[in-house]
Amino acid sequence: MALMRTRTIPEATVARLPIYLRSLLDLAENRGAMTVSSEQLANLAGVNAAKVRKDLSYLGSYGTRGVGYDIEYLLYQITRELGLTQDWPAAIAGVGNLGRALASYKGFSERGFRITALFDILDDVVGEEVGGLIVKHLDDLKEAVNEQGISIGIIATPPMSAQEVAERFVDVGIKSILNFAPSVVNVPPDVNVRKVDLSIELQILSFYQQRTQAIATAREANRRLNIPRPL
Repeated sequence: MALMRTRTIPEATVARLPIYLRSLLDLAENRGAMTVSSEQLANLAGVNAAKVRKDLSYLGSYGTRGVGYDIEYLLYQITRELGLTQDWPAAIAGVGNLGRALASYKGFSERGFRITALFDILDDVVGEEVGGLIVKHLDDLKEAVNEQGISIGIIATPPMSAQEVAERFVDVGIKSILNFAPSVVNVPPDVNVRKVDLSIELQILSFYQQRTQAIATAREANRRLNIPRPL
C-alpha cells in the first residue's frame, strides 16, 4: 500500500498531478467511486496506465492488485504533495481584461490559493474595486507583501511590462511567479516561473482541429468514391 517516499518527483510527474486530482475528484464527487484502477485513471487523464503507476509510485502509493487505489488516500497524497493543504496568498499585477477575470475566478480559493491583492499603474484603474479587492498602485507592492505574506505573483500585464513586474516581484521576495504575458521573463535561478501562453495553447488546439477535419474530409472522400476497404 503506502511506503515512505524518498525519491525526488520529476517535473513531468508534478505537471500531471493536477490532472489526476481533477479526475479523482470527478470519480469521488460525481460517481461515488471509492477505488480506481490505473487503467481507469489513465483513461480519464489521457495517459497510459504504466505512466500512472510510475507517477503514483513517487507518492509512495502502489495500489492493491485486483482492487486498485483508494481514491480518498490518493486525494490526500496529491493535495499534500501539491501544497494544497496550505493557504497561499497571491497577487495579480495588471488589472486589464485578463487580470479582472483572474481576480473574479472563484476556483482559486477551492484549491488553496487566495488572491489577496491587485496592482496596476494606471490612474483610472488604481482605486477601483475588482473581485472584492481595491486595486493598489504597483509602488505599494512591498508593503502589501509584508502585511499579507504574499508568496505567489501573477503577471497579467501587456508583454512590454512583464519583465519589470517580474523584477519587482523578485525584489520584494516573491519566489513563485505565474506569467500570463506573452513574453519570456528573466529571473534568478531560485525563482520559479510558470508561463501560460494562451496563444500557443490555441495554436496547439488548431493543430488538432485541423487534423480532425482532415481525417473527416478524407473519410467523406473515400465514402463518395466508394473505394473498397482492404481485407
